[in-house]
Amino acid sequence: MTPFYQNVPSEAAKQIDSISRVIYDLREDRKLILARYDVTDEAGLLARIAAGEIDEHPAYEDYLGAKTLAQTREALRLQLREVLATGV
Repeated sequence: MTPFYQNVPSEAAKQIDSISRVIYDLREDRKLILARYDVTDEAGLLARIAAGEIDEHPAYEDYLGAKTLAQTREALRLQLREVLATGV
């Protein structure tokens, strides 16, 4: 493990590392989905769908996927904050 974890209990360090990696992957996957439609967030994608600029399928499924990735990422960020605060 990196020196960042030097004073962190082993189990907490493993949790922090694991959660951080998943958060990163979720963020990058969401960015890839949104980049396909040249938007920066789910609201922009939904607006383009509603305006008829892009076809509903598969854009709406991608909208739902990006939204789910963002929600999951936020839930994991809360979990990470808890681990960082408690050390377990």
